[in-house]
Amino acid sequence: MKSGYIAIVGRPNVGKSTLLNHFIGEKISIISKKAQTTRHNITGILTTESEQFVFVDTPGFQIQCKNALNKGMNKNIKQILNNVDVIIFMLEANIFNEKDNAVLNLLCTLNPEIKIIIAINKTDKLKTKQQKENLLPFIQSLQNKINEKNEKNEKNSNTNFVSIIPISAEKHKQTEELLNEIKPYLPNNELLFAADEITTRNERFLSAEYIREKLFRLLGDELPYNSAVEIEKFETVSENFRKIYAAILVEKPNHKGIVIGKNGESLKRIATSARKDMEKLFGGKIYLELWVKVKSGWADDQNLLKSLGYD
Repeated sequence: MKSGYIAIVGRPNVGKSTLLNHFIGEKISIISKKAQTTRHNITGILTTESEQFVFVDTPGFQIQCKNALNKGMNKNIKQILNNVDVIIFMLEANIFNEKDNAVLNLLCTLNPEIKIIIAINKTDKLKTKQQKENLLPFIQSLQNKINEKNEKNEKNSNTNFVSIIPISAEKHKQTEELLNEIKPYLPNNELLFAADEITTRNERFLSAEYIREKLFRLLGDELPYNSAVEIEKFETVSENFRKIYAAILVEKPNHKGIVIGKNGESLKRIATSARKDMEKLFGGKIYLELWVKVKSGWADDQNLLKSLGYD
């Protein structure tokens, strides 16, 4: 048996959570168009007959940390990267910007024994002939950047970057090839987790994440990034019935009005959509009660961040 940890890293919105969910076959990492939707390290476990892949979906790496929340997320990313066997560095096809470069700089400082596979995602978005023809020069340019950075770094060499694979996480193209590329670099190990486990996160955590996803998806640009979800009570009434009471935290009083909406319609939509996802994953009925709290400065409140699981 081979088993090991694989970190999925990259700038915000390159498709890290989509890839994790595809591999696991369940939505355990939330997705929205809003940058930095993922705030925690989410672990997804895929067990086959001969391997166990323990994926860690990391938040998008930030080059500007405006509050304690962002600083904590970047710190967690750096810690994770030094304690895995393989890293998937995700990029968007034909795009390499300063945020991607910041991640690459970080990866070039790691122990060469940690193998790095570059996954160029969203190849399905390359529609025109020119866009498709630009992919190979883009890959070559990326390889050149890696070579240049490693030449400057005397402590490292190009041996940790082992391959570059174009994929589409959304359309499931080349994802099996990506899995096969990881296999040789997994250590010989017993199972790290039970074969039927798919995540280390509990139902309480996943409930908060589902609510936050709907908050971002349904309100879009209306709501600023600084909002969070706090599960105040989680009660398992029976195997097939759970009661969940949760507060949505916002920064300002006018944000509260946005979340609630006219006659409470927005809050009802968020609750209904989140409840349906929970019922699908947990396999039972959910009673969900939501309300909104104004908590100014919560993203810089270390005690509150800790209580929300931002270690």
